[in-house]
Amino acid sequence: MDTAVCEDHAMARRTRPLSDSLCLPESRTSAVSALVALLDRSVEQIAEAAADVRQFDRETIRAAADVWDNNVFPLFWAVSTSDADERERRAMTALEWMAGLGERRRSWMTEQAAIAGYDIGTLLPPAEPYIPGRDYLGHVMAPQPRLTRQSVDDLAPDYDLATASVHHLQVERAGTRLTAFLQLVADRTYAVGEDAPSPPALLNVWLDGVTDAVFDLSHTRGVILDAGSLETAISLGTGGRLRATAGEYRLDDRSWHLSAAGRRADAVTPPRTGQPSRLRQPPSEDLGTDARTAAVLLRHAMWELRSVRYADHADHVPVLDLCRAFSRAGEAILDAGSRRGSRHREAAFRTVIRTWADQGGPTLTRWFAGTLKARAGRSDLLEVPQTGQRTPRSLTDSPPALGVPPQAALSMASWTARHTDYRTERPATAQLQLALPPRSGEDPSAPWRLRTVSCTEPDAFHLDAVAFHGPGPFAQEGKPTAACSLDLHQGALHIAASDGWSASVS
Repeated sequence: MDTAVCEDHAMARRTRPLSDSLCLPESRTSAVSALVALLDRSVEQIAEAAADVRQFDRETIRAAADVWDNNVFPLFWAVSTSDADERERRAMTALEWMAGLGERRRSWMTEQAAIAGYDIGTLLPPAEPYIPGRDYLGHVMAPQPRLTRQSVDDLAPDYDLATASVHHLQVERAGTRLTAFLQLVADRTYAVGEDAPSPPALLNVWLDGVTDAVFDLSHTRGVILDAGSLETAISLGTGGRLRATAGEYRLDDRSWHLSAAGRRADAVTPPRTGQPSRLRQPPSEDLGTDARTAAVLLRHAMWELRSVRYADHADHVPVLDLCRAFSRAGEAILDAGSRRGSRHREAAFRTVIRTWADQGGPTLTRWFAGTLKARAGRSDLLEVPQTGQRTPRSLTDSPPALGVPPQAALSMASWTARHTDYRTERPATAQLQLALPPRSGEDPSAPWRLRTVSCTEPDAFHLDAVAFHGPGPFAQEGKPTAACSLDLHQGALHIAASDGWSASVS
């Protein structure tokens, strides 16, 4: 289950026309400097989150990279002029566009700009108040409130949590703290009509600052939610529990507009106006060929970094290599874009691309070259070194002599119940993300590495928060291609699978 279900709702606000005058006192933050600093801070933040996989922060990497999905081209457009005043006007428009894509985005910008030494609060207009939205059918959409006693009480009239079942549970380390995502299937207590079958109602709960977690396969039915001022406590089944310092939830329920809470929201939510609900994205048509090529390469690199959102792909992404390649990319893009004359700008952007490849090294250069050819139609910029791609070992290519490491550190553990997905039966699954020490024979001081494995229809799944207490004794019984169990921290994590695992832990 992908935690991307918590993506921000964009606030409906337009950027001001490019022709508006901009008069900034010299004492105020430069919009151009702040904009490029946000890119450089993103790369730094991602590198920090991946520096030690024993404290791998997958969500921070995903969120920082996701910022640039729709902001790379506005940044290139903003800096691609030698006119300093025009650059400032464009950068201001780009910052307003970026900040208008949600409260979380704006908060991230403010925080990261401050770390970089910029106060963008002096640049941005006040945030518009949140207004509940409606879907394309005009139905009011469920909000995503903080977990408080009041917000939990609001669920009671419409959903029977006492009979709810756990669909998905994921507990994950995010740097020095623990987070959790819990998805429940909840019975509705309100009528939805018989015109068309309605999918089950899902209650998505995100917890931050998890202090306790206990779960096994006997804890999947029956939920008690208690949100206090200092702690949120969730009881699962007869003995499962989650404790955290903060959290929020969102209902994934197509019929929510018919619930008591939905009807109350419908009465005070303005109707759809027919006006575009998204901001007007800054243009990118004026970019030169090489500037656009550099932008394409950077955006695809951010997409690659963002793909750590899929746990089974995270150990394939060369996060630190990409961060090394794009170190100080914002400064380089600004320097190239501000050159006088389109010919000089284009030459500078070609140099920027080659510099990124040099900084990334031979392994990344192959990926860069493939991306440039496939996505920008350019095969003339880089020489491709004759080196193979690095991929994690699979069951078929892992030499038996490597053996199972004596210790490991747990990064993430998840369980998903058997369910039907688009009329297809899906088996129950368990997934682990582990930080493993250097292999036998390697330099003991070498960095630890990330390894993701999964199994279907686990016979046993037991998780205690103690399993996240750093590196601990790790044991495997059986072969990973057959009946096999994995154990960490002497039973704090124990998963047994009759049909084996997707890959070996070696």
